[in-house]
Amino acid sequence: MTTETRPKVDRDAALLEALRAEDPAAAELLVDTYGDRVYRLTYRITGSNEDAEEATQDALWTAARKIASFKGESQFGSWLYRIAANAAYQKLRSRKAKAHEIALDDVLPAMDGEGLHFEPMDDWAPRVDDNAVNGELRDVLERAIGELPPDYRTALVMHDVEGMPNPDIAETLGISLPAVKSRVHRSRLFVRKKLAGYLAGAA
Repeated sequence: MTTETRPKVDRDAALLEALRAEDPAAAELLVDTYGDRVYRLTYRITGSNEDAEEATQDALWTAARKIASFKGESQFGSWLYRIAANAAYQKLRSRKAKAHEIALDDVLPAMDGEGLHFEPMDDWAPRVDDNAVNGELRDVLERAIGELPPDYRTALVMHDVEGMPNPDIAETLGISLPAVKSRVHRSRLFVRKKLAGYLAGAA
């Protein structure tokens, strides 16, 4: 007995059809559909409005121009995000931003041999309900995410902000599924430690 595999239906089938047909309205549809999402990703990677705008324009233009190279082996969105991430990384390399990256091991909670942190972490969650604290929490969160190395920041944003599943992130970034899980986990620990430090000071 054989099991028939149904072909994957791309959620952006209509957009793909318009791009491939060189429909005059396709470029505008691409921007309307993905412009904001691609910008959020490129901004998170570069940390610069100017670089993010340029990388977003480059990514959308490249996707439209090279649509014939998209074979449908992944979702169109994953393919576009990969192009956007590469464009953003190129901006980083051009200004040698990696010289300013932090070493996560220097700031993460101490871990045991099983990869579990064993330093007690302050339970600051109840204080988030404090309006005065909550008013500044977003800024602290943004700064913490901004301090992450680009590779980790990208994985965290794709997972926690864009809501992408781990397999799609792995496919988009060209890394293994365990690597995605590790980057997201370590990034969350780093951000949590930063928030805990802020909230402990605000108590």
